[in-house]
Amino acid sequence: MIPDVPGNDSPRSDPPYPTPPRLARDAPNGSADAAHRPPVVDKPTARDRTPAPGTDAGVQSGEAPAGIGSLLKRLPLRQIVVFGVAGIGLYFVWPQLVDLFTKLPALRGIFWLWFVLMVALEAASLFCTWGLMRLSLGVRNWFLIATAQLTGNAVSHVAPGGAALGGTASYQMFAATGAAPERIVSGLTANSLISNAVLFSLPVLSLPAILFGGVAVDQTLLRALLYGTIVFGLILVGGAVALFTDRPLHAVGALVQRVRNRLLRRRAPLSDLPERVLEARDLIKKMLGRRWWAALPYAAGNWLFDYGVLLAALAATGARPRASLVLIAYVVAALLGMVPITPGGLGFVEVGLLATLGLAGVGVADATLATLAYRLVSFWLPIPVGGVAYLLYRHRYRAKDAPSTAS
Repeated sequence: MIPDVPGNDSPRSDPPYPTPPRLARDAPNGSADAAHRPPVVDKPTARDRTPAPGTDAGVQSGEAPAGIGSLLKRLPLRQIVVFGVAGIGLYFVWPQLVDLFTKLPALRGIFWLWFVLMVALEAASLFCTWGLMRLSLGVRNWFLIATAQLTGNAVSHVAPGGAALGGTASYQMFAATGAAPERIVSGLTANSLISNAVLFSLPVLSLPAILFGGVAVDQTLLRALLYGTIVFGLILVGGAVALFTDRPLHAVGALVQRVRNRLLRRRAPLSDLPERVLEARDLIKKMLGRRWWAALPYAAGNWLFDYGVLLAALAATGARPRASLVLIAYVVAALLGMVPITPGGLGFVEVGLLATLGLAGVGVADATLATLAYRLVSFWLPIPVGGVAYLLYRHRYRAKDAPSTAS
């Protein structure tokens, strides 16, 4: 919030201009040469030179007020760049986005129970997110965790560069209840690290299914559910290995560093990426402690339930692609959503998901309908839900003495 600044019309005891000169007629009586003396002007004091409140130091009275250019100079450069990049990004994807939205009436052809299933899967994904944040932050208050996450998620869906603004909103809501700032920052960082690590592992874990046939999305998702269970188990095993052994994680970091240095030869080469990966892993271990075994299922469930929303949307349209290929399309869409160009990757996620679903063998009509249904549940629905969550938070914590986060 911007503090109120008093205007130029605020009362003050000293005028912002020097006192008028004393003329000859003001000279004392009896002075013979008073009429021949030059007028005496009092020198303005430092107090007289002080600008009036609400005015700039270099602006004299009578000058024109500050214009648009002056106001823009006061805006942080980062905000100008973020909004500019968002506008350019929307300019390029706007035609495809508008064309996609013209197909919205086709959603009426989906049986309503499919939407019930999709909403239930998305709710399960959010519950896993709350569980992971609860462990990484050390906060036992489910209401606080849920309202802060939903509010931050809604902010990230409506503001350019929303991931940073959403995290800031969540941080402020946690801090307002008395949580230690360093604990909040460390916990949110660990939460983001473990969540993204699970997301990046999904394509690797799906390679065996891709190479050996995979699973189709037909038969009412039962076989796809089996595939998801296998991936879930592999995430738990791989996460445990990464948390308690250094060599596999160091080898992965070295491989990524070597590939990066070869692809980007014009840039300064990286030399400490494996060590930085191990440091991030140590931060996760520090924040989770002995509760790591509970954090891994939450992190895996967050992505897999959301992936289930996309599978349900495809099944509702009658499409039958392989679930392993759909997982690749899902990961690509999730990564596009992290790019801080448009709010929540708006436009880029839709276009990217349509393209990757097409590569997975889904027809254009089915891919369009499934993308609309998936984004309706995972992107648009959380926005009003986040607004309601913030109002509930304000209603509960509007007392002067905020409750303890451990309650």
